[in-house]
Amino acid sequence: MTQAHNNSHVLSFGFIGLGLIGGTIARAIRRYHQDAIIVAYNPSKNSLDEAVADGVVNVATQSIDESFSDCDYIFLCAPVHCNDENISLIKPYLKETAILTDIGSVKTDIHLSISKAGLNSQFIGGHPMTGSERTKYRNSKAEFLENAYYILTPEREVPEEKVFTFAEIIRSLCAIPLVLSSDQHDYVTAAVSHVPHVISATLVNLVRDSDTPEGIMKTIAAGGFKDITRISSSSPVMWQQICLTNRDNILKLLDDYIAALSDNRNIIASADSDALYKLFDSARKYRDSFSSSQSGPIQQSFVLHITIADRPHALAQIVDLLADENINIKNLGIVHSREFEEGVLSLELHTSEGMKQAEAVLQSNGYSCHE
Repeated sequence: MTQAHNNSHVLSFGFIGLGLIGGTIARAIRRYHQDAIIVAYNPSKNSLDEAVADGVVNVATQSIDESFSDCDYIFLCAPVHCNDENISLIKPYLKETAILTDIGSVKTDIHLSISKAGLNSQFIGGHPMTGSERTKYRNSKAEFLENAYYILTPEREVPEEKVFTFAEIIRSLCAIPLVLSSDQHDYVTAAVSHVPHVISATLVNLVRDSDTPEGIMKTIAAGGFKDITRISSSSPVMWQQICLTNRDNILKLLDDYIAALSDNRNIIASADSDALYKLFDSARKYRDSFSSSQSGPIQQSFVLHITIADRPHALAQIVDLLADENINIKNLGIVHSREFEEGVLSLELHTSEGMKQAEAVLQSNGYSCHE
């Protein structure tokens, strides 16, 4: 696959900002559209140098200038508070047929800015629902887009064929395009992404404030607590801005959540066993109904658990076996709270194919694996 539409035309993509998400999209474009021209601007020259050295970026520029004048698609990937200025700077270099897009988690403000700039016919808002707790280009990976929902919020003035073509480009990067209005987007993401971050941060701070002087809670925190608070390691600046820009939707849903917590507190206080069962059973059934192919704010993980002997070099042998097969490990750790006397290694892979390949390699070498 080299192009998503007219094969006689080499696509040109521009990136204003080349951090984690911008870098992820650029890497995916380079992987699946090898002939594409990629132009990038970033305040930090280090990221640009890395992207050029990686072979991802063709043209690196330290200003928003005529380097972007031939771009078919330009991604606004700088922090959201830079959008107004960057829209103003790129407008003189935006060719008539070009599409401008963004990657922001909140769409209302960017659509207002686009309207003020008179660019309604050239803007398709974008939100790839993927990422990492880490930041910067060096931590970006094309794999982050694999099976991730990529929400598109086109202005009404954008021709349908241009929306379709852009959606096909997103699909060619192995993401799943989903077209919504900007209002729909902001309400939906408040529920499944923004409010969970507020809840996670609040829970972490609750444990911090409730802990013993010796830090026993922190010491034994594992399993479920770590799973549901992982997102609290994300950028505080980014989440500060999201809460300020999507405030009304977040407040409404937080009010609903607080009311639900109050109801559940009453259930516990009254020792209503039937209601308690229904609370956890209904949540389990709904959570289990989520498609295993989905990737978004609740990221799909590809994790194997391997039983290993408690002896020297046991971990190194597994790593060596996978390295020999060029299987890339995303993360690993020893499960300390375990049901078995032997050790359990938790091994996270980047993709479902990688997980299956790792499982086959390890099982063929006598290891017991389970998901």
